[in-house]
Amino acid sequence: MDNEITSMCSFEFYLKIYPITFLNRVDLEKGDKILLPPIILQKLSGSEIKGAIMFEMTNNTSKKVSHCGVMDFTADDGCAYLPRWMMENLSIKEGELLLFNYASLEKGNYVKLQPQTDDFLEISNSKAVLEAKLRYFTCLTKSDVIAIEYNDKIYWINVLEVKPGTAISIIDTDIDVDFAPPFINKKAEVVSFKSEDILQDIEKGTRPAPLNIDESSSIEDVCMEKSFGGKGHSNN
Repeated sequence: MDNEITSMCSFEFYLKIYPITFLNRVDLEKGDKILLPPIILQKLSGSEIKGAIMFEMTNNTSKKVSHCGVMDFTADDGCAYLPRWMMENLSIKEGELLLFNYASLEKGNYVKLQPQTDDFLEISNSKAVLEAKLRYFTCLTKSDVIAIEYNDKIYWINVLEVKPGTAISIIDTDIDVDFAPPFINKKAEVVSFKSEDILQDIEKGTRPAPLNIDESSSIEDVCMEKSFGGKGHSNN
C-alpha cells in the first residue's frame, strides 16, 4: 500500500451529526452515503486514494461502530449529515459528536443477512429486492443493522457476517449472499421513523449553525480533538 494512503488510515476527526433530511435529501435515506464538510476533501486531496472514499464511524458513548460512503463534501463546517436510519443504528442524536476515521476496506465476497421480522419475506422475491437495494450501499459492517426501504416501509436487516474481516466494500464486486431466518418469527410492527422524524426534519428546513472556524484553523481545530476539547466545542 502506498505510504500516503497508509498514513491516511490514521486520519480521524470529530463532527457534529445531523439528519440528512435537514437538507431535504430524502433520496439519501436509501443507502449509506453521507455529506461531509469541504475541509475533509481538502485534506484528502493531497493523497493518492483511488476508488470510493469510506469512513469508519464510532460513537464513543454507545461504542457502536459502522462504516459509510460519501455522497459529497457540501456539509456545513464542523458538521456531517447522515441518513436518519444510520443515526438510529449508531444511537447518536442531533448535535452530538461522532468520530470518523478514514477506512480502506477490502472488497467483500460474502455476507450473511437476517431480516428482523418475517414480514420482509412477504415481499415478492425478497432476496432479489434486497440485493437490488444493496446497490445503494458502499460498505457493510458485521453486527450492523441496515435499513431497507420498499413500498414506503422500512425493514431492518441484521448483518450477521461478512468476509473477509468484519467490514467490507461492496462496490463493483460479486458477493455471495446468505439469509438467516427472521429474528422475530411472527408479524410485528417494524420500527419506522420515515413518516414522523423525516417529515419533521424537512418541515424544519433549517441548517445548524456552523462552528466558528477561520481559514487558519487546522484540521484538528475544525474537527475536534480526541479529548473533545477542540476549538469551537461547546459543552451545551
